[in-house]
Amino acid sequence: MRAASVEEAGALLARSDSAGRRRRSASPVRSSAPPGPGSLRRQSSSFREDVGHAASETYLVSRLTFTLLQYLGIGYRWMSQLLALTIYAILLMPGFLQVGYYYFFSSQVRRSIVYGDQPRNRLDLYIPEDNTRPCPVVAFVTGGAWIIGYKAWGTLLGRRLAERGIIVACIDYRNFPQGTIGDMVNDASQGISFVCNNIANYGGDPNQIYLMGQSAGAHIAACVLMEQAVKESGGHPVSWSVTQIKAYFGLSGGYNIHSLVDHFHERGLYRSIFLSIMEGEESLSRYSPEIVAKTSSAETIALLPLIVLMHGTEDYSIPSSASQTFVDVLQQAGAQARLLLYKGKTHTDIFLQDPLRGGRDPLVEDVLSIIHADDAITRQKIALAPTPRRLVFEWQLKLARQISPF
Repeated sequence: MRAASVEEAGALLARSDSAGRRRRSASPVRSSAPPGPGSLRRQSSSFREDVGHAASETYLVSRLTFTLLQYLGIGYRWMSQLLALTIYAILLMPGFLQVGYYYFFSSQVRRSIVYGDQPRNRLDLYIPEDNTRPCPVVAFVTGGAWIIGYKAWGTLLGRRLAERGIIVACIDYRNFPQGTIGDMVNDASQGISFVCNNIANYGGDPNQIYLMGQSAGAHIAACVLMEQAVKESGGHPVSWSVTQIKAYFGLSGGYNIHSLVDHFHERGLYRSIFLSIMEGEESLSRYSPEIVAKTSSAETIALLPLIVLMHGTEDYSIPSSASQTFVDVLQQAGAQARLLLYKGKTHTDIFLQDPLRGGRDPLVEDVLSIIHADDAITRQKIALAPTPRRLVFEWQLKLARQISPF
């Protein structure tokens, strides 16, 4: 096993940024307005641009990842996890294909809206069919172990919430090795800033913005929230305010990175790789929202919105105790925080398998109950709405759950 030098990693990142700028300058910015009559050719061109952009970004990040992993070393656990992930994806492929069709062809999805000048600074918007009045908004940061995250991973959640009158903004960000945790936090913060300052142009209500993250995205979003509160309480200039966020939903996240290094190592995300993602051991406290909350002033804590952490009790990727401990720390510091535990659910059950199963969706129901806590009429309408249909067979879900690497 050979460790990658700082110079080698830096060269990889520099090449990635340069490639990203070249692609961006060659691609015109598309309008996000709904298509009108006679726009079929433009839609076709737009679709090709989106597919081309996604393919080039995926190729770039995959190449960089495998190149860097050659330096860091690839072991048995990592390879077995990759094999399990491949089989898992094949089992659920019928559902993924239907979701992909919706993503690329639904008129309710505005893909790849540019929010910044770095590679992958784009977001997708899921717009409700009925947007005659301003809609509540959820800014969502996807997961992916800080390495394989992508904005399209939020399509199932975006579709479910949009069908119930919520605009969802799925924020993409640079993954490792294209960027490290500081880049990811900066990208997510810039995406949230775009949502806060521009969502009214897309039919969103700027007074009803919620933040959500899943897995690694929950960690990144929590880092952004704490960092922004610290800046704001210290009088530093900001482009968006923590007070614009009505609530934060953290799904299956880890918030004390110190306590997870060994756990991730045993799961196949090796210590050397993880510490490279987190910018070294000396940065673990800075990027541990739980530790930041412990050491923050009362003024910082007072700025935080309601924080709702959601976790499956059979999550082996990130144990539910990670959310329990963070909630305890927040409550002791004086923040509004609560924990929702989903009995018997794994890392991806409530986010992926349950929506693919169709029928009731506990996660979506819990999110909507908080968003519409003061609107009994809307809650009643949602309760009477048709339940989503099944996208995969039960045997596929059961087999995928058994082989899942998560």
